[in-house]
Amino acid sequence: MQRRAFLTALSAAFAAPLFSNAALAQETPSAEIILRRLDAAPSRRLRNEERVTVREFKRRPDLRGAAPSINIQSINFAFGSAEIPHSEYRKVRQIARAMEQLLRRRRHAVFLIEGHTDAVGSFESNQILSERRAESLKRVLVQEFLLPARALETVGYGEEYLLVQTQYEEWRNRRVTLRRIDEFVR
Repeated sequence: MQRRAFLTALSAAFAAPLFSNAALAQETPSAEIILRRLDAAPSRRLRNEERVTVREFKRRPDLRGAAPSINIQSINFAFGSAEIPHSEYRKVRQIARAMEQLLRRRRHAVFLIEGHTDAVGSFESNQILSERRAESLKRVLVQEFLLPARALETVGYGEEYLLVQTQYEEWRNRRVTLRRIDEFVR
């Protein structure tokens, strides 16, 4: 009996951090963390003549990777839905606060909201869903939190940039990524 109790306690000790890490990863980062990540210096500087259009930026993984960014995996959408439920607005509020503070510091800041999905479903349906989710977040930020629409661009990448390479459901792949792109675009 003692051996069974020991093995149960041991397995619980190993499993607890896994569950708590998954739960923590699904929490929305604070406005301070989002602000710090988006206000960071880009890993690559462009001269004025090297700057690109927003459209070209969206197609350039090298530039996207150089822009200050943060993944937000905590906004829960209903399966196959792009609508952000009101119950999720407290999470969006953290994003809005960070962007608002950054816009006060950098009047001409521009953010790219990227929508991502996991690999379940067709490539086409995931692409459309990711675009709709990015637009939905922009709509909530503009209509509910009064951020200027001119400062927000959107794009959907569907299942193109998976964080976890799997064809199965994976919550870490269902996310939005926020990037500050004003130092890259003209």
